[in-house]
Amino acid sequence: MKIHSATDLTLKTQLEAVNGKKMPALEVFAHALRFFKEHALQELREQCPSLPEKDTVRWVLTVPAIWKQPAKQFMREAAYLAGLVSREDAEQLLIALEPEAASVYCRKLRLHQLLDLSSRAPGSGRLGERRSIDSSFRQAREQLRRSRHSRTFLVESGVGELWAEMQAGDRYVVADCGGGTVDLTVHQLEQPHGTLKELYKASGGPYGAVGVDLAFEQLLGRIFGEDFITTFKRQRPAAWVDLTIAFEARKRTAGPHRSGALNISLPFSFIDFYRKQRGHNVETALRRSSVNFVKWSSQGMLRMSCEAMNELFQPTVSGIIQHIEALLARPEVQGVKLLFLVGGFAESAVLQHAVQTALGARGLRVVVPHDVGLTILKGAVLFGQAPGVVRVRRSPLTYGVGVLNRFVAGRHPPEKLLVRDGRRWCTDVFERFVAAEQSVALGEEVRRSYCPARPGQRRVLINLYCCAAEDARFITDPGVRKCGALSLELEPAADGTSSGRREIRAAMQFGDTEIKVTAVDVSTNRSVRAAIDFLSN
Repeated sequence: MKIHSATDLTLKTQLEAVNGKKMPALEVFAHALRFFKEHALQELREQCPSLPEKDTVRWVLTVPAIWKQPAKQFMREAAYLAGLVSREDAEQLLIALEPEAASVYCRKLRLHQLLDLSSRAPGSGRLGERRSIDSSFRQAREQLRRSRHSRTFLVESGVGELWAEMQAGDRYVVADCGGGTVDLTVHQLEQPHGTLKELYKASGGPYGAVGVDLAFEQLLGRIFGEDFITTFKRQRPAAWVDLTIAFEARKRTAGPHRSGALNISLPFSFIDFYRKQRGHNVETALRRSSVNFVKWSSQGMLRMSCEAMNELFQPTVSGIIQHIEALLARPEVQGVKLLFLVGGFAESAVLQHAVQTALGARGLRVVVPHDVGLTILKGAVLFGQAPGVVRVRRSPLTYGVGVLNRFVAGRHPPEKLLVRDGRRWCTDVFERFVAAEQSVALGEEVRRSYCPARPGQRRVLINLYCCAAEDARFITDPGVRKCGALSLELEPAADGTSSGRREIRAAMQFGDTEIKVTAVDVSTNRSVRAAIDFLSN
């Protein structure tokens, strides 16, 4: 969440532990990735002892779709440091967006692999009679039966049974509910090849399952004192982890129609530490507390009513539902009839029930894959095999550079006038590469030419700016900020001289999960080392 929320993220950004000690975030992320790399390669060696070490694996890292470019670049840098790939083999590492990966996986599923929440029996937490999810697509099915070739092609090309029954143009939402964030993506199915088109930029927010954990921590603070909880976390970190694990186990069993209290084991270290700090025991603290829905059980545990547990979910679940409803109100996504609920948090019966209750009345079919906790992981593997499956994406922001334009009186503000060598220029003009909400196809390029200011110059550095608005005119407008730099590393002139005007043509791609750039020296037609750095601010 630090990587998601930091507005000044750099390679030197630090993380602070509860004991106040700090470490570079890059080292922490790299250490975790290195562990997973070694674990995965060991698994592969056991299956294939002759597996070559180098250039064998294409690695796919999944990140929330709402992460900005600096966070994605940060993950790539952490992967380099962890040794997943080298900078020279950068194409062996793909950054995948989590709801996109889930969408790719859901395309493969057959009807029996999907749980339709609208088939739950009213007033119970159990499944009622199973209602076929394909009832909405009967017309499409009949059309495809009349066109046997179309259906055969779709199934043989790896598209799941559900998608084989959908028509080109059908739209659906993927709600990826993870630990930290919730991501929403809207896709439209394109046939005959089954590629996907993003209809609206990824949206969401910090409404992951960790919000429920924080609510539990606040509850403990109300009972035992916030100062005590802060001190306990700092001085007894291992015991705090034990307590959070005990809560996690009960959190997973919570349900809207569950009866009976939930017992949460308190570590002995917590009980002992509290008595030493406060001079009385935890049972006394519970008795004196204004929190009347948490009791002390005879087995030495916190006993929480199901209603109390469900209340811990409410702020987070409400945030998710509000985001989905706001998305469905957008004109760009009208006609959506299907919502896939995926991610680890989507396993929660509380979340499933709340989403179905709120959105089912709108005619939206809410569907959960059976192995919902692995949906993104499996989709990432499929994405790694076919990265071009998402053919069109929406740019989340407007990107461009600051340039000088000829000054036009009456159109340009007087304070932007610059007179140079007798010519009148307008400064700080925002030259747009791509606009927020603009559809950008995979492989589509934005080309610009740049000339070094001085003969013999070996490096060209161009500041990049971004904003949420589509119509920004100047880089000094409110909301426009410097977000990175385009760097072009130039070789000496081919003839060995440093004179003459050189033109460098840069081609930028905004339709992939990362913004990419290539460049060519026009005079020699040779590639120029080009990169975009979003972490140098």
